Amino acid sequence: MIPVTKPFLPAEKDFRDYVKGIWQRQWLTNNGPLVNSLELKLKEYLDLKYLLYVSNGTIALQIAIKALDLEGEIITTPFSFVATTSAITWQSCKPVFVDIDPNTLNIDPEKIEAAITPRTTAILATHVFGNPCNIYAIQAIANKHKLKVIFDAAHAFGVRYKGHSIFEYGDVSTVSFHSTKLYHSIEGGAVFTRNPDVLRKMALMRSFGYSGIDTFSEQGINAKNSEFHAAMGLCNLKYVDKILQRRKYLYQQYKLRLKGFNVEFQHIENPDDYNYAYFPVIFPSEELMLECKAALELEQIYSRRYFYPSLSSLPYVEQVPMPICDSIASRILCLPLYHTLTTAELDLICRVLLRTQRFGKLKAASTNSFNREIVPHIKSKLNQKAVRN
Repeated sequence: MIPVTKPFLPAEKDFRDYVKGIWQRQWLTNNGPLVNSLELKLKEYLDLKYLLYVSNGTIALQIAIKALDLEGEIITTPFSFVATTSAITWQSCKPVFVDIDPNTLNIDPEKIEAAITPRTTAILATHVFGNPCNIYAIQAIANKHKLKVIFDAAHAFGVRYKGHSIFEYGDVSTVSFHSTKLYHSIEGGAVFTRNPDVLRKMALMRSFGYSGIDTFSEQGINAKNSEFHAAMGLCNLKYVDKILQRRKYLYQQYKLRLKGFNVEFQHIENPDDYNYAYFPVIFPSEELMLECKAALELEQIYSRRYFYPSLSSLPYVEQVPMPICDSIASRILCLPLYHTLTTAELDLICRVLLRTQRFGKLKAASTNSFNREIVPHIKSKLNQKAVRN
């Protein structure tokens, strides 16, 4: 079986060594030494001054919205993971969707100003699959209309933009360290800001609003993370550069082998600064996409319709047509991509896709799949013919 993703796991001994220390200290959570160590090492690796390690990427977005005192309408993208929209509605704000650029798959800055109303307080844009938005254009619009900017950078660990970490931009940026991400701490996330006052506010919010043993300075939530999660984060940080290198190689091999395949690829503006977090392909039709997905599954190869459906079709938002996003969401498929994916497995994936496009999913099936799926069908037809004769 080839899954769409697998979590990276470090050397088991490294993790056990950290766990041994946790057992000795008996300090499991509440801003423990490993959490502090991870925050320091992440700041060093990313060359950033401020960050806070939190329990997941969704709560990172919720804290960002709350810390910036956002109300009313927040302009956002319909093409992202559901958490981008649910974080907005969870904080009792209204998402106002703006359609995407068909090449980058990010929110289209040229369509943002038309969506601004007197109730607009912010823009929340996603770096889709880690591909940076047009940050300068978005920030210029925000400055013009006195709006806050949050960047959902859940997929963007290791990405750089104009010579800086992608997390350095916006009033707040957020990331996910979920186990499916190229860098993870099993569960986890972080918030980033250049504003020390916003950082202090988010730090208080992360732990119930505590500002002392018996004092509270902010309305808070439990967004802390544990020493065990921090231990995994510390282990995996040692391997990030190798992970990035391997994913870039696999991404390039996909592009090479699928040359001539009737699909489109996401446009990456600066490939040298990208992290190759996902390998999405956009088919000319939903029909062909579904046929290829089914053909892959006959070989026990699993892909994902990601992102699908369009967030503007969610039942708890004002449903509005987003022509470009709706079309892309219906035709996109993310292929398997992870650190231990082999070139032989990648070859098999590409062969199945190419044969399916040429012949259809039944003829693209392997001998085993042919025997399993087609031979019984042929025998049934022959039996029916014999009965008629």
